Amino acid sequence: MNSASGYNSRKNNKKTGGLGEEIAGQFLSDSGYRILDRNFRYSTFGEIDIIAERNDILVFVEVKTYRTKQFGEPELLVTARKQRQVRKMAEIYLLQKKITDMDCRFDVIGINLAKREGEPDRINHIENAF
Repeated sequence: MNSASGYNSRKNNKKTGGLGEEIAGQFLSDSGYRILDRNFRYSTFGEIDIIAERNDILVFVEVKTYRTKQFGEPELLVTARKQRQVRKMAEIYLLQKKITDMDCRFDVIGINLAKREGEPDRINHIENAF
């Protein structure tokens, strides 16, 4: 793979990921969640895609998106390493926001984007995923 095609692949992955995060955010809002933050970053430690709240529970959401079913279900990409990273980022978020008295959980939303116009995207919301 040459560097130009590698760049285009990363650019397409970022675009797909951003689209998936938009869909997930809308899905959560429609489901009664209040979106508090998106793409929360701290230095180079990592990122949390969506931070939301519902029923006095703070929810840290990892979103995985595929344009194809060729590689299986996107939510399976949330590895043990990724889970540790999201937990660490959640700790940083709680410290930064001085949140000490709120229940928290970690959700995963897997999205398979529709192949054709008019077909629905498949959204799999796994509450308390890890």
